[in-house]
Amino acid sequence: MRPWAHLFLALALGWQLGIEAKELFVAPGGSDEQAGTIDRPLASLMKAQDLADPGDTVWIRGGTYKAKPDQIARTQRIWVYLNYFDKNGKPGQPIRYWAYRDERPVFDFSEVKPPNTRINAFQVMGSWLHFRGFEIIGTQVNFTGHGQSCNLENHGSHNLIERLSLHDSQAIGIYALAGSDNLFLNCDAFNNHDYTSEDGHGGNVDGFGCHPTKGSINNTFRGCRAWFNSDDGYDCITSREAVRFENCWAMFNGFGTKFQKLGDGNGFKVGGFGATPSQAVPKPAPRHVTEGCLAVRNRASGFYANHHLMGGDWSFNSAYRNANDFNFLMRPPDNSADIDGVGHRITGNLSYRGNRDVTKLNVDKSTLQDNAFATGMKFTDAAFESVDESLLTGPRQPDGSLPKVAFLRPVDAKLAGTAGYTAYPGSKPAAK
Repeated sequence: MRPWAHLFLALALGWQLGIEAKELFVAPGGSDEQAGTIDRPLASLMKAQDLADPGDTVWIRGGTYKAKPDQIARTQRIWVYLNYFDKNGKPGQPIRYWAYRDERPVFDFSEVKPPNTRINAFQVMGSWLHFRGFEIIGTQVNFTGHGQSCNLENHGSHNLIERLSLHDSQAIGIYALAGSDNLFLNCDAFNNHDYTSEDGHGGNVDGFGCHPTKGSINNTFRGCRAWFNSDDGYDCITSREAVRFENCWAMFNGFGTKFQKLGDGNGFKVGGFGATPSQAVPKPAPRHVTEGCLAVRNRASGFYANHHLMGGDWSFNSAYRNANDFNFLMRPPDNSADIDGVGHRITGNLSYRGNRDVTKLNVDKSTLQDNAFATGMKFTDAAFESVDESLLTGPRQPDGSLPKVAFLRPVDAKLAGTAGYTAYPGSKPAAK
């Protein structure tokens, strides 16, 4: 059983055991002086946290929660936390912060601008928590030097972050720095651009950043989308443990919404430590997994090993119209110099219409199998049911899963399979 499966099992266990739990309600027109019932809702998640116990559900009613300038839960040195979640659930009894039914809550932090601070809208320190179904927008940056804000930062373990939409802010979408067995499921991060700090190009704002500390294991991103973020779509440059990316999409990163050039612009930056002093490099470096993912029209590389000191597993990924569709640049374990990538396991991947299909790869010292870019066969647009990029940012399905699209779906599956293209967005990878 995969580690994330234990998380789902534990989340379900509470219902199976018939554990007593209460419901609390939060609404834009509520008051923290009220009881927190559906008729007398609370106003804030922080008051709901005070009242919640393991196994409880905090129902968040739809509408806009416009944060006031003084709505700050905690400060610590230069950091300001607008919401600070430090109460734990328990195995089988998570505390749930869920959108109510089909309603859509929106937390707007555009008016919270304490000067010379780093602003985190949701700071998640607790474990066994489940967040689902709301939006976070407008998180600001107030440094003119090197600044960084986050829409949601996670340090807890056994957390499920599901169906969140983090957009139109100056902040990183989701930033995971510590904790184990976390699943980031069906989340969207888009239109995030720090135009305030440094040169205004937004070089610190990724859609999703995962940089867990040593011992923070089994963290997975699944079914997420990142587009028009000013830096990278997904980044694990300083991760000291392995990270998994499964069935995630990255489009148009490193660009503004009018395709003006901004930050680095990699779809999946899966690796790092290239400029780190050797004594600070984890030994061994983690081996990351990128499977069933899609990278489209990112400014730099669609899939990028980023000077990593260990090969990675890259399976059933599709890259389209990136500057480099696949870039396997590495460094040796002694971190002495850049080298063409070695030790990679590369299976069933497609590159189409990139400026370069594959670069910086030592083919003789990596394992390649069934990759379309290695067959010599050239595709045309007519080989696919659709190459309409606009389909990729469309609405999700009712259960929160990625939209069903015909993008890069082969017209002739048999011919595509002959060319090594055995998986595409929405398909299931062929068994190996």
